[in-house]
Amino acid sequence: MVTDMFPVKFVVSILLASVMAVGQEPVPQERKDANPSPAPAAPEAPRSEFLQARKLVQQGKYDEAIAELQQLSAAQPGLKGVAHELGTAYYAKGDYQQAIVTLKKALDENRDDHESTQLLGLSSYLAGRPSEAIPYLEKVQSWFPRANVDAAYILGICYIQTKDYPKARTAFARMFDVPADSAASYLFTARMLLRQEFDPVAEEYALKATTLDPKLPGAHLMLGELYLYKSRIPEAIEQFQKELSLNPANASAYYKLADAYSRIQKFDDAERLLQRSLWLDATSTGPYILMGKVLEKKGEFELAVRALRHAAVMDPNNPMTHHLLGQTYRDMGRQEEAASELKIAEELRIKQDSHP
Repeated sequence: MVTDMFPVKFVVSILLASVMAVGQEPVPQERKDANPSPAPAAPEAPRSEFLQARKLVQQGKYDEAIAELQQLSAAQPGLKGVAHELGTAYYAKGDYQQAIVTLKKALDENRDDHESTQLLGLSSYLAGRPSEAIPYLEKVQSWFPRANVDAAYILGICYIQTKDYPKARTAFARMFDVPADSAASYLFTARMLLRQEFDPVAEEYALKATTLDPKLPGAHLMLGELYLYKSRIPEAIEQFQKELSLNPANASAYYKLADAYSRIQKFDDAERLLQRSLWLDATSTGPYILMGKVLEKKGEFELAVRALRHAAVMDPNNPMTHHLLGQTYRDMGRQEEAASELKIAEELRIKQDSHP
């Protein structure tokens, strides 16, 4: 997706940060299913042999933790639980291929090791093998803290990537505690499909949501965003207007509608709508940036600078803000300030490109 659709391109990311405190038992995340499955048993507290390795993983010293565990394995062949700890360490390190190999050994040792089952599913997904991840994630859909991610969400993404959309809808419905055939479940799935860039199916599901419930908040907004991304401006405007008829206090809908009008050079309409968006929510930078762009197009340079400067204070690392400031200063004949802002914009862009 592009920045017109979302403030930042959405890519499913897994933050492998801290590991749970050594010795703390993970608690499965509570769900509210009508017929909940029995919660998987929490793994036993780590044996004393593994405490040092877990401490090293906590500190981000993954290679040292792995070396510690490998030494234990060599010194005590057949030591129960070492494959589990090694697999967890490899997962935390981000070495998913090795995590898969080791976690499979852990499951050979203990088929009831639910944490290893979940981490094996997550590792398979992160290694680009969603079809292999599904059977493991289906077995354990509760969240263990050392995974640092909700496996139910990743299971839904795996279904999308393998094009099993009905099962994806069921997974997301379960996550949000709504019926699988409800308008809300279609809308939630449409959002996830859009983030995965399955645009045609996302449109189909969003339209289904509006058919099931024409007054469902958010459905017309999502369709409008999709049409805006596809440059289908008249359709986008229609959807944003429908959203505002349902929720006239939706700041995001005013902002997106203003964006649509700005693209067909209806700058006065765009400015009016942006002002409404800012009255409702002054905490987002997007409307300020678009306001600066619209005012620059109208030749109201001082006001444009004021809006863009405000956006730069809110988020100094947004290259678009500095680029627009540079353009506006150039239009005003303030060449030195224009060059400075354009230089900042380029430096920020290069920095962002080097850290995708």
